[in-house]
Amino acid sequence: MLKECWKNVQERTPLVHNITNYVTVNDVANVLLACGGSPIMSDEPEDVEDITAICGGLNINIGTLNERSIQGMLRAGKKASELGHPILLDPVGAGASKLRTDTAAEIVKQVKLTVIRGNISEIKTIASGSGTTRGVDADVADAVTEENLPAAVTFAKELAKRLEVIIAITGAIDIVADGETAYVIRNGRPEMGRITGTGCQLSGLATAYVTANPEQRLEAVATAVTLMGVAGEIGWENMQPTDGNSTYRNRIIDAIYNMDGETLESRAKIERA
Repeated sequence: MLKECWKNVQERTPLVHNITNYVTVNDVANVLLACGGSPIMSDEPEDVEDITAICGGLNINIGTLNERSIQGMLRAGKKASELGHPILLDPVGAGASKLRTDTAAEIVKQVKLTVIRGNISEIKTIASGSGTTRGVDADVADAVTEENLPAAVTFAKELAKRLEVIIAITGAIDIVADGETAYVIRNGRPEMGRITGTGCQLSGLATAYVTANPEQRLEAVATAVTLMGVAGEIGWENMQPTDGNSTYRNRIIDAIYNMDGETLESRAKIERA
C-alpha cells in the first residue's frame, strides 16, 4: 500500500492548488515539490476558479483568514467540487475564534470535501460546530492516547461516515479513517511540534497523495501521514549538536525529497483498526 501510493505520486506529479496559511506557504510549496508534486498558490477570489480548474486537487487551510481569502476558499471549493477534484480542509484553530469555527463550518456545508485533517480539538470542533483549542495546538485534555485510542478511532469513523469524508486526526498518535476502516500511525517525533507548520505541510502532502491515488484515497492519506512521521524521524536522526528548529524543518523536507518506497515501508509504524 505505502510503496504503491508513493510511486503513484512520483509518476503522476499531482498539481495541487493551495489556499493556505501565510505563515507556512513557502514550506507547503517546498514539501509538495519534495514529495514529487507541483504547487500553485492563489487565494484571490477572481483568480481561484481558473487556477483550481487546471489543477488536480485543492488544499484549503484556514490558518490566516480574511474576507477575501474566505471568498476565495468558497469559490475554489465549489469549482473543484463541480469538477470532481479531491479537496482537503485543514481547519487550523477551529474552536479558537468564532470566525475560524464559522468559516470551517461553512466550508463543510458548501464544499464537497474529500479529506478533513486536523488535531483532535479541531476535528471535535468540526463534529460539534463549537469547541475549545489552545491557539492552533490541540487541547492537551483532548490528546489521543493509548488509553482513549479505541474511543478516538470510533469517533473518527462515525464522523467520517456522517460527513462522507476521510478524517485524519494527527498528533502523537495519528488516526486516518473513513466510515468503515481506520489506520493508526505511530511515526514521528515530539520535536516536530517545535516547528511552525508541520501540520500545514502535511495537509499539502496529503492533498498530493489523494490526488495521485484516486483509486485508494484512504490508503493515500494514511501513506502521507506515515511519510511525514518517518521524515520527522529521519530528519531528527540527521540533526547536529548546533542545529535548531529551523534546520530541523529543512531536514524534514530533505527527508521527504530523498524518501523511497522501501524506506517508507520498512520504517512505517501503521496498523489497521
